[in-house]
Amino acid sequence: MTPTMEAIADELLTRSEGRARYIVALAGPPGAGKSFRSAWLARQLNERQPGVAEVVPMDGYHFDNGVLESQGLLPIKGAPETFDVDGLRHDLARLKRADRDVAVPVFDRPLDLARAGARVITPGHRVLIVEGNYLLLDHGPWPALADYFDFSLFLEVADTVLEQRLIERWLGMGQDQAGAIAKTRDKDMLNARLIKTRSITADLHWH
Repeated sequence: MTPTMEAIADELLTRSEGRARYIVALAGPPGAGKSFRSAWLARQLNERQPGVAEVVPMDGYHFDNGVLESQGLLPIKGAPETFDVDGLRHDLARLKRADRDVAVPVFDRPLDLARAGARVITPGHRVLIVEGNYLLLDHGPWPALADYFDFSLFLEVADTVLEQRLIERWLGMGQDQAGAIAKTRDKDMLNARLIKTRSITADLHWH
């Protein structure tokens, strides 16, 4: 049985006790609800200990559209190679030290760009929830991130549910029905299958 949000929050507080910084990776395919779940989990933690938790979204490390266009990668934005993995790893190293404030980027979905320094993580944020698609990917530069994670969660969602959610997301961003279906099936679901088949086993699979 998948534990409740409340039980997970209690477990993370117990595990992080006495630690200057405890970093949780929350991974899963596009449309799995990572942003929602990570925000909800941070809220549960902060209700128990005010100011103890904050979210670091991996989407803030998207390469800018101008960079992607120059490299011919803009059509596949959202694929593993369209993220600044080294930049994320560098920031995780700084965050792990928990010795000063660290500004991290946040992705603005309506503007389709990352805003630099949009969120500040302070030493008081003992528990960080890093959420993103490829945090547990088993190849390329991604496995190096695992050195910074103390605990990992993977969101398990059926493909049929993912597809419907992603179509609705694209429709909400102004795509017509045909465009929303094409982007979902020809891009997002390809990434989803990669994530489901090529991610290392998490400490907890959250169904």
